[in-house]
Amino acid sequence: MTDTAQDPEAARWNYRPEEPVNLNPLFTWPPRPAAVLKWYSGAWLQITALTLCMVLALAAYMFFFPALESMQSFKPGWMFRIWLLNMAPQILVAGGLHWWLYMRKGQGMYKKFDRRDLIRDNGTFTFRNQVLDNIWWTLGSAMTVATVYQWVIYWAMANGYVPTITWASAPVWFVIWMLFIPMWSGLHFYWVHRLEHHPKLYKHVHAVHHRNVNIGPWSGISNHWFENFLYFTTYFIHLIVPSHPLHLLFHAYFQQVSPILSHSGFEKLRAGDMDAARAGDFFHQLHHRYFECNYGTSEIPFDKWFGTYHDGSAEATTRTRAYKKQMYT
Repeated sequence: MTDTAQDPEAARWNYRPEEPVNLNPLFTWPPRPAAVLKWYSGAWLQITALTLCMVLALAAYMFFFPALESMQSFKPGWMFRIWLLNMAPQILVAGGLHWWLYMRKGQGMYKKFDRRDLIRDNGTFTFRNQVLDNIWWTLGSAMTVATVYQWVIYWAMANGYVPTITWASAPVWFVIWMLFIPMWSGLHFYWVHRLEHHPKLYKHVHAVHHRNVNIGPWSGISNHWFENFLYFTTYFIHLIVPSHPLHLLFHAYFQQVSPILSHSGFEKLRAGDMDAARAGDFFHQLHHRYFECNYGTSEIPFDKWFGTYHDGSAEATTRTRAYKKQMYT
């Protein structure tokens, strides 16, 4: 990053990428096919949030998912299993990463963005503890709303009220739709998230998530109830677009589990002397520090199109602060 030496806030970071934050080259002109191939191969052919969520979805569907026919009426058996399929990965991934990165400190400060530790004994947080606050809002609020929405969609699929497909009936669309789900998620997230930054919604709703200026694995979907009602409406696309239950299962894990990694606070996870997996997202880390920037994801460059893109530079920080001042005065 060319202006690091002149950035008065450089010392606030423990680590940050040397280059400006990248955006998906699919949307650049003129086309850059080699860059696009590198972007998507990096997302799908390495250990990333995408590949982790796909593996989780396939394993859950093959070994634990209830038969679709059993969902034709609301019965405790399958409904409990869907709730468990939401809770278990959330607890294992967030709990495991928190233990490794913040309790055991398994890789020390290696590629940790923020030099500070997570907050304790602070009345801003529920239970005066950032981690307990995040666990409560994640498992109590987010998992409840997500599960209820999924119950309704699976029930609609089972009863033929919405268009569904199978691998045998539409193999090409099956794959295409699976690949486009992360892009739909990013599109939906930008507009819902931008709405939540309206001053009134921010103060009473989204501020719960933004208590986490220094984020950790449990911060990912630590959201107010009303925010979760909006955030998880992304699943309702499966009431319109022909889908298979596996599409919703992957969508659910991408929406629920991938924020664990993007909010981990570390760019990479280390195994021995090697970087083993991509984890934290500096693009979103900047949003938690400066608030009024990077509302979306790097997958679709809405922020660049609408003038709220922060690439990590000092100039972008100055621009973001001016925009924030304008919004709140």
